[in-house]
Amino acid sequence: MEHIVNLHIEKLPEGAYVGTSHNVPGLVAQGCSIAETIEIARDIARTLVEAEAEDAVQISLASNNGQPHDRRIKECHF
Repeated sequence: MEHIVNLHIEKLPEGAYVGTSHNVPGLVAQGCSIAETIEIARDIARTLVEAEAEDAVQISLASNNGQPHDRRIKECHF
């Protein structure tokens, strides 16, 4: 099933990009480019939506002790 999610992307002072969404609580994606951030956000959103459907519970930031549900973090060189 396809879902449309609004993604807000900001460029961080150190040059990396971070994406968040009000549609998917807990979605925080960071990448070295906008394209990479979108790709990571897509994977995280899919994982969160699937987990919510499987568990039949609302996923929120509080479910991870206030930490973002991040698939991967890597160092960006600029």
